[in-house]
Amino acid sequence: MGRMMLGQAAVRKGMTSRIVWLALAATVGSVRAQAPVADEYPVKAAFLFNFAKFVEWPAVAFKSPEDPIAICVLGQDPFGTALEEVVRNKTVANRPFVVREVLNAQQAITCQIVFVSASERKRFRPLLDGLKGRSILTVGEADDFTASGGIINFKLKDARVRIEIDAGAADRAGLRISSKLLSLADRK
Repeated sequence: MGRMMLGQAAVRKGMTSRIVWLALAATVGSVRAQAPVADEYPVKAAFLFNFAKFVEWPAVAFKSPEDPIAICVLGQDPFGTALEEVVRNKTVANRPFVVREVLNAQQAITCQIVFVSASERKRFRPLLDGLKGRSILTVGEADDFTASGGIINFKLKDARVRIEIDAGAADRAGLRISSKLLSLADRK
């Protein structure tokens, strides 16, 4: 039994390394923000981590310089353990990560990144309205997410995960998105 647990940990560690590598490759252009659909949610988890490297939040988005970057999931969590594994023991700008589930916009105001699950397709507009004027990177996976005020949307195209970014929505939220990340995305 001990060997099986060690083997599973090694597989998870290897998978996490592969996922992070895929997302890093995507963010510098060699994969053009694409990954096989079979790895859809582990790759989306890696993208969420990497978004933190390419987005600049104003100081008011954190209570203190030591506050973690909170990645929050609204709705049914499709990641399993992938998101927590990708951010475990990682930092960006000397900030660790925390992953939380949230139920509504009021809980989401304490987050820096909010992933709106596909299970919330019918109610993401009120959430986005509730987060207007806040420096929160909203990320979704619904066809009209960016058209409704979301900042980044995941899309599946040709069996690949792609990203769409509404730079205007990012500006309105007080977020600066790196030109490297913008160059990989479909622009709204």
